[in-house]
Amino acid sequence: MSSQTFDFLIVGGGVVGLAIAREIKLRDKTKSVAVLDKESELALHASGRNSGVIHAGFYYTPDSLKAKLTRQGNVLLHEFLQEKNVAVKNVGKVVVTTNDKQVKTLEELYQRGLANGVPLEILSEQELQKLEPNTRTVSKALWSPTTSVADPKSLVQALESELKNLDVKVILSEKVLSINGKTVNTDKNSYSFGHLVNAAGLYADKIAHKMGFGLQYDMLPFKGLYWYAPKLKNLIHHHIYPVPDPRNPFLGVHLTVTVSGDIKIGPTAIPAFWREDYGGIANFKFSELVQVLADLPRFLVSPHHNAWSLVASELPKYSRKYLVKQAKKLVPSLAQEDFNQKGKVGVRAQLFDRKAKRLEMDFVVESDADSTHVLNAVSPAWTTSLSFAKHVADEFLPL
Repeated sequence: MSSQTFDFLIVGGGVVGLAIAREIKLRDKTKSVAVLDKESELALHASGRNSGVIHAGFYYTPDSLKAKLTRQGNVLLHEFLQEKNVAVKNVGKVVVTTNDKQVKTLEELYQRGLANGVPLEILSEQELQKLEPNTRTVSKALWSPTTSVADPKSLVQALESELKNLDVKVILSEKVLSINGKTVNTDKNSYSFGHLVNAAGLYADKIAHKMGFGLQYDMLPFKGLYWYAPKLKNLIHHHIYPVPDPRNPFLGVHLTVTVSGDIKIGPTAIPAFWREDYGGIANFKFSELVQVLADLPRFLVSPHHNAWSLVASELPKYSRKYLVKQAKKLVPSLAQEDFNQKGKVGVRAQLFDRKAKRLEMDFVVESDADSTHVLNAVSPAWTTSLSFAKHVADEFLPL
């Protein structure tokens, strides 16, 4: 077993970890930086399985970190992707209502977006028909011109390529077993560090617990699934979203356009019973099942979320028929038989505060002189990866 020393050791090779590694080297090229990941290649989890939507930032309350970082991240990510010649489809997004009660919430989203500095426009039914003829709304719709889409794996590859040029060492196929003082021991080697950055995604809480951080938190995973309609390519030209339920952390069933023009519906937001629950019993861990079964009852009685309503609305989405039925509220011409290609299952790493019985809705970071722990980097973490990296470097890292 060999041993190496780095000024900064980043655990987790997802888009957040890679972006933080890049930001460190851009600020100080003399620092030695390594990224450590348990998989044999990058982007096997959330960073390669998300929708690829580059959000604009109008969903989040103006005083939240998400609002600030999404607005900044949208600009930075577009600039980076253009610089690296990664394809971006500037499709924009319409948010539509399905009943009169949602009009007020739509108007609140509009005002929130304006407070966040996000370009937005309220459309009439007639204006919406000109923009996206296949969708429908009740009274009004919201138009977000700066929402777009890119391929998530292509971003990871672009970051990985730049890190090589910046002399960042990317270490794959090594799983963290223990952390003793300022040394990380994997199943193959040991690494000493000046400062550790925990960006381990689904396992960020586990890494943090090894160092005495985030002890009131567990990761509560939610499974997301999309269905594609290959024959309907280019039927719609913009992302189409419903008005979200403000009591829950998910945005509801929506239609998104990919870079290649394909159309997909989803996602589900169904509780997963282990962290890498992508299908079958692959990667099943009994200890993770026990933890989920212990935390779910606390979530279901939470005063902070309409949890039972969320579960009741999500479980039927295991049925493709039901999922398409929800999507038809947005685009009435859709048919179940069109959506015959299942997309990659993704698992959302959602942080749960056991004491407060609350899903954490904003980014959560804990730090001291020796380590920084990115405990909650949920959607729109992909959009905010570059702005979030700047925030972490500004606020937490010894640079």
